This record gives sequence, C-alpha cells and structure tokens, in this order.
Amino acid sequence: MESVGAAVIGAGVVGLACARALAQRGIETLILERNDAFGRETSARNSEVIHAGLYYPTASLKARLCVAGRRQLYAFCSTRGIAHRRCGKLIVATSSAQESRLGLLQQQGEANGVDDLQLLGATAAATLEPELKCSAALLSPSTGIIDSHALMLALLGDAEHAGAWLALRSPLHGGSIEPHRIVLEAGGDDRLHLHTAIVINAAGPWAPQVAASLAGFPPALIPANFHAKGNYYALAGRAPFSRLVYPLPEAGGLGVHLTLDLGGQARFGPDVEWLADPPPRTPVGAFDYRVDPARSKAFYAEIRRYWPALPDDALAPAYAGVRPKIAGCAEPAADFLIQGPAQHGIAGLVNLFGIESPGLTACLAIAEHVATELGLD
Repeated sequence: MESVGAAVIGAGVVGLACARALAQRGIETLILERNDAFGRETSARNSEVIHAGLYYPTASLKARLCVAGRRQLYAFCSTRGIAHRRCGKLIVATSSAQESRLGLLQQQGEANGVDDLQLLGATAAATLEPELKCSAALLSPSTGIIDSHALMLALLGDAEHAGAWLALRSPLHGGSIEPHRIVLEAGGDDRLHLHTAIVINAAGPWAPQVAASLAGFPPALIPANFHAKGNYYALAGRAPFSRLVYPLPEAGGLGVHLTLDLGGQARFGPDVEWLADPPPRTPVGAFDYRVDPARSKAFYAEIRRYWPALPDDALAPAYAGVRPKIAGCAEPAADFLIQGPAQHGIAGLVNLFGIESPGLTACLAIAEHVATELGLD
C-alpha cells in the first residue's frame, strides 16, 4: 500500500486550486482524475464568467467566497498573464414591473460587498449598448470573462511546481475511513491502494457518490443529489454588444444570458434542464452533453425580450454543462456545502458539495477555506 500526504479527488478548477493550496503548504499531494485530461466536465462547460458576487444571500459561502475569490482571481490573472477581460455586465428589467427587482438585487450586492453597482434608466443603458431593449438595468463593472483552460493550466502548473502530481484515468473505486488515516482504492486496470491523512472530495457532480463510497462516512450527512443541464447556443456573426447581458435570475439559474468569449464571439445560455438523478450511492456515470436543436425556440423568445433584433436562424447548438446541485427544482437555491472535520468529525476529510456557479470565480477562495477547515492556516 502506498502513502501520500493528501489526495484530491477531481481535477476541475476547484480541485486544482485545492491541490495548489495544499502543495504550496509543503504537503505531498496527489490529484486523482477519472478522465484523460483535467477540467473535462463542469469546469470546461460553463460561461467562463468572473462573477461580482451580487446574487447570493448575505454571509452565505457563495457570497463571501465569490467576492473574495473574484478579487484574488483578477490579481492571479494579472500576475500570471492569464487571458481575461473586465468587460462588465448589464442585468436588465424588460418591463416596469421588473424594475423593483433590480433595486433589490443592487441592495443584495452592496450588502455582499460589491461596491461598484450602478442603476441605469433605459436611456443610459441604451447609450452603453444601443441594441439593448430594457426599461432599466443594473451595471456591474467588475464582472468579467476568463480563459478557464488557461486558468486551470496555471493552477496545475503551480501545484506541480510545489510537488503535486496528477494521475489521469484514475477513478476512485471506494475507500474506508480508519483511525488516523483514510484508505483509498483508485486507478484503472492496475488499481492503487493508498493511505492518506487528507482527502479533498472535489468531484463536482459526483461528490455525493464519492462520499457514499467511503466506508465509515455517515450516510445521513450526504446531501441530496440533483443535476441541472444547461444548454448553450452560439450566435452566427459578431454580436453588437461589448458587455455581458443578463435577464433577472430565474429558478435554478441566472436566466438565458448573453456572454462573450475573449475573441468577441457571443453565446447564449444556459437554460435549466433538470435531469433524472440517481441516488447518492449509484456509481459515477457520464452525462449526455448533446444539445437538442429544438430547444432553440425557447432561446429566441427569451433573448428577444432584451434584443429584439436577433435574426432568425442565427443560433446554432454549441455545448452543454451540468450544474451539481444539492437542492431540487422546487426548492430554494442551496449554498455551497463545504463539509470539514468540524461538521462530520472525521480528521482530514473535506467534502465539497453543490459547487456550481460561482465556483470558478471563487476557486482560489474555496481553496483557502478548505485549508482553514483542515487547520492548515
């Protein structure tokens, strides 16, 4: 049996940030990833937006870690030359009946520490984005976009420079919690048994299944497991917008919004498509990431609420991602659940449940929070 100081399960952006934080503290760290490359699931299938932190309940982990993580992420990108742009975004009310919700959203953001929000009337919003139709808008100047692959590459590079290593095609098959250590079984045909003092469960959509596979972990502490697919459509041609455009939030997501990549190409999404979900102890599987072209009809209707000039036949299926959720479609959105020794009583284990948006923005702050949960600061 092999031994290692720490094992991080999952090489998405949060897992890589956690591995970096552990390795830079001098802990021998192994990253276990079931795919043949890092960042193949949630981290590569999102809007690549750096969120300001205005949507989330005050003092929630999402609010605290998004605001702190956004500041850390901009600084990290600047020092490491990671492509990004602080382009700003407009959250729009498309009728006078929605305008009060913009004011409430501004108050929420300011309570969270987002100090640059500006409420605009229709004329001021149209001055910034002439093609936009709205009755009012909330401008968030600190929202931006990022090259998520370059970010993950930099995080992995830092972790490896500090002594961590990445094991690809190494799914976790299970493990057991023993006195003073956790034993894991991982790998492909040649399975590896290793014992470690620290395990970070950063398996994204499959984090509940990973927790359930650890013999000795209390089943009652594993949250419900839900998945919501988000579909994206690409716009043919260049969009007449220089900022991101968001409708008001909806149940399960932030609405069908317009985002831009660093080359100026526009895409719309994600929508919310709730999937049938297995119970927590079901083995890790794979999602169907295909985008149904028929879903575009609803996209046209939603987009034309704020961009009436969207041409017919301008949208093409692009890609899809899956949000890891711990609350269902009929429930309020759940906060991040970062479950460490103080919550479950098991030394060295941290479970990261429900790390959906703003997980990419918050990745560096999440990693620091994990280190604190482990008593490493």
